[in-house]
Amino acid sequence: MSAEYRVDLDAFARNLRRVREAVAPAQHMFVVKDDAYAHGLDVLVRRAWNEGVRWFGAFDVVTGAAVRAATGPDARIFVWLIGGADDLAAGIAADLDLGIGDQALLDDLAALDTRDVARVHLKIDTGLHRNGIRPEAWDAALVQTSDLVAAGRARFEGIWSHISEASDADDDDARTLFLSAREAARTAGLEPRFSHLAASAAGFARGEFREDLVRVGAFSYGIRPTGGPHEAELGIEPISTLVATVTAVNPERVLLDVGSLHGLPSALSGRFDVATPAGPRRVEAIGLTSLTVAPWDAVVGETVPVFGQGARASATDLAELIDTIGEEIALRVSPVVPRTYAGQLG
Repeated sequence: MSAEYRVDLDAFARNLRRVREAVAPAQHMFVVKDDAYAHGLDVLVRRAWNEGVRWFGAFDVVTGAAVRAATGPDARIFVWLIGGADDLAAGIAADLDLGIGDQALLDDLAALDTRDVARVHLKIDTGLHRNGIRPEAWDAALVQTSDLVAAGRARFEGIWSHISEASDADDDDARTLFLSAREAARTAGLEPRFSHLAASAAGFARGEFREDLVRVGAFSYGIRPTGGPHEAELGIEPISTLVATVTAVNPERVLLDVGSLHGLPSALSGRFDVATPAGPRRVEAIGLTSLTVAPWDAVVGETVPVFGQGARASATDLAELIDTIGEEIALRVSPVVPRTYAGQLG
């Protein structure tokens, strides 16, 4: 046996139920960017659909089209990384909801040679500067959108934004700007069917931010925020486990078959333990494809959870360790580790 990234679909379903409970009466938009946070897009989307999720946040048009293929025609799929006219055309063809945060995209939409109507969600920049239409340009964008609606080229579906979640005060200021932008849209004759501002943290902690949709990715997978409440406090559980296999044993060390090429930075050497049948053992060194672990009465072929369910650390715990040692390394399981799934798909 070799290392595996195991995904517990039943734990995932429990997280979805917890998210639905926490953000109600808003709807959960399940965010699936980056291959569903490296858990496997197709399987996770199909299970989420079977669990009653009807909105998906797919980040880009290619991912949105893949979600459409997995769910069929009835899902609502929101994308917001849109590169220009070609992306707009592909998004409309795939029946996606389009997050427009750039006035130039409104010009591109007007110039498209298509009879299909675009579903538009306008993004107001509330201070995070992660794209979005600046407040001083908002009125002009509303005029452009009104013209597209009047011409039958667009349907105005929503207003949305991102917030920093750096402090309650910053987020309160962002929400004030958001509400002002929505009121301006209504004054211009554009009534949004959907408003969405919050993601995982604000969606759980601050009811006034929930609006109609809450975009929740991390918590759906049981990933807690760095520096924030632990999983048990949030009522979520990690759905994945990186499981390594013992490949060699001697009196001084045990070797496991994962390493830095699988997403474990070498800077973590000597800083965390893995769970073994004999109790916790320190990871002493991290090579390209191996972990050197303090010895126990191990047997070649035995499996050991490195992080996740049943392990000594979660992925977030390891990310926090990286932060403490000043490393700017993204912790992510490499696709070279095969994924396996436990639990029923639906």
